[in-house]
Amino acid sequence: MYIFKAAVVGAGAMGGGIAQVISFSGLPVVLKDIDQAALDKGMETIRNIYQSRVEKGKMSAGEMQSKLDLVTSTLTYDGFEDVDIVIEAVPEKMAIKKRVFAELDEVCPEHTIFASNTSALSISEMGAATKRPGKVIGMHFFNPAHVMKLVEIIPGLDTTQETIDDVVMFTESLRKIPVVVQECPGFLVNRLLMPYLNEAVYALQEGTETATNIDAAMRDFGWPMGPFQLMDMLGIDICADVGEYLYSEYGERMTPAYLFFKLVQAKRFGEKTGAGFYDYPGTGDSEAVIKMIKEVQAEGKAQTGTEFSWERLIMPMINEAVLCVTEHIAAVNDIDMAMIAGTGMTYKGERMGPLQLADTLGLDYVLQKLEEFTAKYGPRFRPARLLKTKVRAGHLGKKVGKGFMEYTA
Repeated sequence: MYIFKAAVVGAGAMGGGIAQVISFSGLPVVLKDIDQAALDKGMETIRNIYQSRVEKGKMSAGEMQSKLDLVTSTLTYDGFEDVDIVIEAVPEKMAIKKRVFAELDEVCPEHTIFASNTSALSISEMGAATKRPGKVIGMHFFNPAHVMKLVEIIPGLDTTQETIDDVVMFTESLRKIPVVVQECPGFLVNRLLMPYLNEAVYALQEGTETATNIDAAMRDFGWPMGPFQLMDMLGIDICADVGEYLYSEYGERMTPAYLFFKLVQAKRFGEKTGAGFYDYPGTGDSEAVIKMIKEVQAEGKAQTGTEFSWERLIMPMINEAVLCVTEHIAAVNDIDMAMIAGTGMTYKGERMGPLQLADTLGLDYVLQKLEEFTAKYGPRFRPARLLKTKVRAGHLGKKVGKGFMEYTA
């Protein structure tokens, strides 16, 4: 099915960004919210993105206006009677998403695809709340949507192959990179990213290093920004919610660091509230967070006398990637491509995902570090069975020509 018209429900940062991406591809799009101020802000987001392109000489003022003319804003479902796809970008609460899909069921044609921009919630559960479970799918954009190339495509249990194919083709028409991911809590990128971010918070609350030093070390490793900068940008409340959800689904290896709760309790949600792991505007480590770390340690909620290393943050992410291979969540190459496109991951100047990184480091080295960390820090580092199997079989990575990938001399 060719998509001639789209709609986005929810005019927040993600909804506005997604609507801009759709209009940029030349398609008309309806942007809906229930709050006029939010709707105005969403339209302003779209205008600002285009204005930036004009200022950089990438588009004329006339071209900008023609793109803006493709976007219609509304507080009702007017204009939804002939849309081919609706992408919901409402708050990350299952009850809200189900209610939106139930409303859409009543106003959209039978052929309309319902896509959710959820970063972690069950697509199958959303589909079951509609009259068209075969037409419900996950379409997870990354923030900011107009910059990030990756879109995770997540079929639910009832999603038809036709719907998957239509959404992959639509994603490509938006000049994005689609990666089809089997449904699991956190999908792919967030599932791999959260153990990395969570371990950074563990290291911080244990007093192993300061936030500024950990961020600097991980930028030196090859990340575009450090873990605390990233969490402040994403929103610490959102990171905490995703972390809690993954813990509820995966158990002890996803146990959230206690400092998350302290920050959320203090409403230090990151850049959007002017305070997170860092204070905004400002530079250097936050005195308020340093005080919280002392409180966490005094309450016996953190180990002390531990050490920081980049391996400590990277190994849980590699381990989770191995578990995703085991569970057939995505192909090896797709896992690496998703992490590169979704996070900007590199190593020694080369764009590299977690499984190629494991092959480069040596699977025996990865296993050794995970076993060391398990002994020091507990079961969140327990090595995946497939990693052990590969090491026992001599599939040690690049140095022997085969690991998760194959290499020629």
